[in-house]
Amino acid sequence: MTSKVTANSINFILIAVLIDAIGLGIIMPVLPELLKDLTGLPLNKAALHGGWLTFCYAVMQFIFMPIIGALSDAYGRRRVLLISLFCLGFDYLFMAVAPTIALLYVGRVISGATGATYATANAYIADIAPPSERAQKFGMIGAAFGVGFVLGPSIGGLLGELGPRVPFYLAAIIALANGVYGFFFLPESLDKEHRRKFEWRRANPFGVLKNISKLPKLGWFLVVIFLFSCAHFVYPSTFSFFTAEKLDWSTGQIGFALGAFGVGSAIVQGGLIRLAIPKLGMINCAVIGIVMNATAFIGISMASNGLMAYMYMIPAALGGLANPAITNLMSIRVAKNAQGELQGATGALSGIAMLISPLAMTRLFHHYGGADSIPYFPGAPFMLAGLLTLLGLLVFFWAVRHVPVVGTKAE
Repeated sequence: MTSKVTANSINFILIAVLIDAIGLGIIMPVLPELLKDLTGLPLNKAALHGGWLTFCYAVMQFIFMPIIGALSDAYGRRRVLLISLFCLGFDYLFMAVAPTIALLYVGRVISGATGATYATANAYIADIAPPSERAQKFGMIGAAFGVGFVLGPSIGGLLGELGPRVPFYLAAIIALANGVYGFFFLPESLDKEHRRKFEWRRANPFGVLKNISKLPKLGWFLVVIFLFSCAHFVYPSTFSFFTAEKLDWSTGQIGFALGAFGVGSAIVQGGLIRLAIPKLGMINCAVIGIVMNATAFIGISMASNGLMAYMYMIPAALGGLANPAITNLMSIRVAKNAQGELQGATGALSGIAMLISPLAMTRLFHHYGGADSIPYFPGAPFMLAGLLTLLGLLVFFWAVRHVPVVGTKAE
């Protein structure tokens, strides 16, 4: 693959992830209002539906993420990406017109089954980037996702002022446009000689985790990824509800805050990480990122005003150093024809985390975030996220004790 084709391919993937993030983030600010409208419940009780909606999404992600990763190893990344994008686009339209909470659940089930483009994009990058550059390229994907979160929630917050369903229509248009763009311009990254036969025993979520965990020195990193994912699902599951309750933010203010977080994440993962990894190494970047995330979670949990919430978005953005470094530490330890399987495994772990975390986080918010709660502590989910992140740091220290130092700052 020539450098020109490689550069174009990376640009295509970054645009795909950018638009996917816009489509995902655009609906986040309106969920509290939409759920209150559909259920007639107060905010802290409507948040429970937010947790169960995420749970349904997670069940399907857990089942289908490794299947889709294995399919991309067998049939190529391009085909899988395009099918996922078109299915997501039509599903956003379905959710936009859903008249009941039951049909909204159906929509989330469909989106969970088809929304695996992020993992496939990571596998695509692993196909075309040399090992020494993968962490930076993974960081670029994170930056594109961050930029999407600058635009998505900001647009969603503004459109949400016109009605909680309006952002779903735009998300559908964005996803379908992305699919059309990819159909004409996205080349295949995995040539036929590096593909492997699709096998159900390796594609089911439990089988793929079993196979990946047998690889040397990878198991403890997967534990870190799991704890990290459990902590980070506090953002999509409770951030909107927390800020609406504790800070009395409107839909527009929630969208603007999520957009500001996206700006910080884009700066870190799109620029700072390129400087940090050569200077500090991947292990040090991972440690700094984990510590910054813990600081942000605990700080946000105790925020009593908007200024404090924005202040802790700085360490939250710096936390973006961790995931690309950890992802690369795993990626360089598997064969080329198993990159999709690895991404499927990490996706399955995220799926398990999404099964557990949003229910726990929204349950905590329900219990401590009501006007009559004793004690009244709407930030309880973020405090739990901070503690999980600190536990992940301890596991990471254990993991790197078994990682051989190869004598370069890239390691």
